[in-house]
Amino acid sequence: MAKRDYYEILGVSKSSSADEIKKAYRKKAIKFHPDKNPDNKEAEEKFKEAAEAYEVLSNDEKKQRYDQFGHAGVDGQGGFGGGGMNMDDIFSHFGDIFGSGSGGGSPFESFFGGSRGGRQRQAVGSNIRIKLKLSLEDITNGVEKKIKYKKKVVATGVTFKSCSTCGGRGSVTRVQSTFLGQMQTSSPCPTCQGNGKKISNIPPGADRMGLTVEEVTTSIDIPAGVADGMQLNVQGRGNELPGGVAGDLIVLIDENKHENLERDGNNIVFNLHISFPQAALGCEVEIPTVSGKARIKIESGTQSGKVLRLRGKGIPDVNGYKTGDQLVYINVYTPKKLNNEEKKTLQKLMDAENFTPDPSKEKGFFDKMKEFFN
Repeated sequence: MAKRDYYEILGVSKSSSADEIKKAYRKKAIKFHPDKNPDNKEAEEKFKEAAEAYEVLSNDEKKQRYDQFGHAGVDGQGGFGGGGMNMDDIFSHFGDIFGSGSGGGSPFESFFGGSRGGRQRQAVGSNIRIKLKLSLEDITNGVEKKIKYKKKVVATGVTFKSCSTCGGRGSVTRVQSTFLGQMQTSSPCPTCQGNGKKISNIPPGADRMGLTVEEVTTSIDIPAGVADGMQLNVQGRGNELPGGVAGDLIVLIDENKHENLERDGNNIVFNLHISFPQAALGCEVEIPTVSGKARIKIESGTQSGKVLRLRGKGIPDVNGYKTGDQLVYINVYTPKKLNNEEKKTLQKLMDAENFTPDPSKEKGFFDKMKEFFN
């Protein structure tokens, strides 16, 4: 099932300010909060959907990627993107949205009954960022890549004991007086960082967190159409954390330049140089494409600057909407030096009527552009 547009979910437009986006999310979160709609799966899904939309649209970088590439530009970019919605992570954002400001949990959460039955929030290991070089062929076709990198893993022999501060719950509660009466708030335990347990034994060779460094290999699927600078998120492949869950592997796309072809959005550009006789008489030439080679016909009388379009020979859109074209720019080569025989041949043609330029018969710039885009 296709994802809904984030702006549509929150009921805002692309031109809405950050405050307007925040207010829209707050309104949706209050309406569909699970504690206000117990055992209502539809409301819970809408609650998650609104949280995912806000997580992207409230971040300038992610919002820019979403506006440019749609869901494919932000899926798997950390946070809630990519469908890995976690209710604990959603509630962790409430301090900002609903004005807790004290790090002691969300008053909004307390209003609906505290921390939803004492939910324990697992700590998460740190993310790992790597750069992945891709060829134009990889980007056009999509590719599976095996990547080697070093990460922190929990050492064999690490043991745990229950946290004495929170009694193994992972959270601590406090009661505060407000104009509405007594309110109870919950926050991650400061001693165990929300794990509910502490390390009791660290084996030799491990650091104080019970971690060792290990080289690992992982396979990731690169979708066709990714762009230079885009980030892909592989969940759970980052650094581990004792008693918690592993962070993510953030893969930064680095596009290698092709020897003959250039990328222009989803189009591929090739500059073809032909001789004057080839342009005047017409010919067939072989050109490189991202999938190999192709033969194209040059019509007689072809002018320098003409653009030929090979439809569907470009790069697929990362959202899967369409595939770009290959554009062939014709450049008629003029030799810088001539031998005597060549000079004599061209001298005979110098004043020939057929070789005299006639601007009135040539299409203007805007006519050429109109022809090109049609």
